[in-house]
Amino acid sequence: MPQHTLPRPICGHCDGFPTVTITTGTRTPDGQRQTITANCPACHGTGHTAPARARAHTRIGA
Repeated sequence: MPQHTLPRPICGHCDGFPTVTITTGTRTPDGQRQTITANCPACHGTGHTAPARARAHTRIGA
């Protein structure tokens, strides 16, 4: 019998878009734009939040 997993809640800070690429305004020596990648600090780049029980367990001893 197949196992069904429940969908995890989407992060409210990034709305499911956890990683973005930002141009710095400069160019590399070969003419391409210089970019940096930024991850959502709330979900650490996963796009989802942990269930309430899992969050409580990760805070213990942290």
